[in-house]
Amino acid sequence: MLTNIEPKPPLLVLVGPTAVGKTQLSLTLAEQYKCEIISGDSMQVYRGMDIGTAKVSMEERARVPHHMIDIHDPSDAFSVAEFQERVRDLIPQINNRGHLPFIVGGTGLYVESVCYNYQFSEANSDEQLRQELDTYAIEHGDQALHDMLREVDPASADRLHPNDRRRIIRAIEVFRVTGTKLSEQLAGQKKESPYNLCIVGLTMDRALLYKRIEERVDEMMQQGLLDEVKRLLAEGYDPYSVAMQGLGYKEMVGHLQGEYSLEGAIELLKRDTRRFAKRQLSWFRHMKDIHWVDVTEITNFSAHLANINDIITGKIVQ
Repeated sequence: MLTNIEPKPPLLVLVGPTAVGKTQLSLTLAEQYKCEIISGDSMQVYRGMDIGTAKVSMEERARVPHHMIDIHDPSDAFSVAEFQERVRDLIPQINNRGHLPFIVGGTGLYVESVCYNYQFSEANSDEQLRQELDTYAIEHGDQALHDMLREVDPASADRLHPNDRRRIIRAIEVFRVTGTKLSEQLAGQKKESPYNLCIVGLTMDRALLYKRIEERVDEMMQQGLLDEVKRLLAEGYDPYSVAMQGLGYKEMVGHLQGEYSLEGAIELLKRDTRRFAKRQLSWFRHMKDIHWVDVTEITNFSAHLANINDIITGKIVQ
């Protein structure tokens, strides 16, 4: 007996570590395939945090519609569950406009949660435990909290930066309440996509990537990252909030609070960003369905674009 099976809606995804060159390629691809870009970055959701998040410019947003940018104040918490819910609503809206939804970003869990429709639940929550852990971090430092997580869930500790207090608390909470590791719960999610999925991953020589990261940090400082952080603090945002613990912001706050010199803050930011890129690559290496493109030869843009076009036309029929 024949049945009518609805075709899966198409979804294009571009991932890779910070500074690998996602933005330039994404804009070209978006114009070529009539895409609307969905930012897959957990920090670009915050208004007024533009330089440190390497947010696309207004001119670039004028070229291609962008979503999931500037949707929260820095005082607001933002979670993977909210990201997933919002993007799941966006994808059919974009398809209905005759455009191709295109997720671009480097926050692995956020991107993967949409690609494979992860199931998130707040049923196993303990508000009192969260408050106790938060107090522990304030009294003993974020590194001590991160060390606590490493004792019970090393894989989650490897994935999360010591500054990411909210997510570290959540990972410890999951273990304390359920008795199972958050990393094991994530690994146990069904990797079946509700979309006709095409994921392209960008990679490059590690030494070149690190050089590009250091150049990007220098460029952010020239663009006024320190002044951006001063403005956010002057507007009353908590220097210990989740948003202000992001890369670039925590280091500048530390300098402004006298913890280290500006030169020391810049070197710390470069080091932390290199480590972040390493964690990004590790996460993406464990994702399935990624078609990798090596973009080490950065002057060979047309060749990289042709390679990606071959991948897209082989996966998504327009």
